[in-house]
Amino acid sequence: MVQIFLTFFKLGLTSFGGPIAHISFFHNEFVTKKQWLSDHEYADLVALCQFLPGPASSQIGMAIGFYRGGILGSLCAWIAFTLPSVILLVLFAMSVTSLSIAIGDGWVHGLKIAAVAVVAQAVWEMAKKFSCGYAKMLITLLAALGCFFLQSPWAQVILIGAGAIAGMLFLKSSEAPIHQSKEVKYNYKLSSIFLCLFFILLIILPLLAASSNSIEIRLADIFYRIGAFVFGGGHIVLPLIQSSVVEPGLVSQEAFMAGYGAAQAIPGPLFSISAYLGFACDNWKGAIISLIMIFLPSFLLIIGVLPYWEKIRSYAKMKTALLGVNAVVVGLLLAALYNPVWKTAIFSWTDLLLAITAFLLLQLKVAPNYAVAVGLAFITALPFR
Repeated sequence: MVQIFLTFFKLGLTSFGGPIAHISFFHNEFVTKKQWLSDHEYADLVALCQFLPGPASSQIGMAIGFYRGGILGSLCAWIAFTLPSVILLVLFAMSVTSLSIAIGDGWVHGLKIAAVAVVAQAVWEMAKKFSCGYAKMLITLLAALGCFFLQSPWAQVILIGAGAIAGMLFLKSSEAPIHQSKEVKYNYKLSSIFLCLFFILLIILPLLAASSNSIEIRLADIFYRIGAFVFGGGHIVLPLIQSSVVEPGLVSQEAFMAGYGAAQAIPGPLFSISAYLGFACDNWKGAIISLIMIFLPSFLLIIGVLPYWEKIRSYAKMKTALLGVNAVVVGLLLAALYNPVWKTAIFSWTDLLLAITAFLLLQLKVAPNYAVAVGLAFITALPFR
């Protein structure tokens, strides 16, 4: 458990760039360095978490923790990865200091440029494994194009489903790796209870919130529903959070935007903004309730689904379906590399040069956190920015 906690805590301190970049950091740590999962196991896990509602990168972390240490390992992974960002955001909520004064706009921009390199490297490495061959390459490109034309929160689910069908129809099972079940003792009864609890809370919490004036129950209902219904990760969740806490008057628009800016500039999951907003509504009690409730649906789903997922992915037809799904995942990452990663970071030839430099460092096997540090150092040192 100590190793799980320390590994994820380090990632929580160094994983800048949002959910897509987190997936890249996780791949480097758990596939390349520690070899806790194979490339195909990791890609299958990414596909599953892209399909489920909630923050994909945090769900991947929970699943990896579960594989290594059961339910306690999953909790350790989530707490360690989330804790640094939560502490920083709550401290920010307690202060009145502007983010731009506290750390400088150049730092934020440097982190975004470094994220371009991290995500580009992940797309390149995954494409070499999962988009090789004309059929899989076509699936990848169509998935990337689909992200631009399907402007819907359900776009990822639709594209992953289409990829699974394409895989079953056009790809061969001989291309799939031999399935090796994880050495985990699954409790199917407990998993079923977790899945039932996921749906029970969706029914009970709105009823409790409607019949009570308690701010704690109201926050629990708001953030649980957000965590249960949002697809597409942190950037997609922000409009839903805004409509849930700003429009009813729980948090001012100015406070919301300040928290959004702070969440963009720190490592870790963007869903940690729930702690900031909860603190703004009800101090420490609100922060704890909001944080737990926005991540609780993901935890219940991951523990509930993983045992059945291990069985399903061993079937011959599912293997070819997953080949198509993995090609789609590369397409989703490719689309995300352009929007929002590239569009929010690259504004000049200087930005492009720094991103290419960081990418080349990653290709030379320099650790991602050092590449991030190089990007920060250059962007803050340039006198003409």
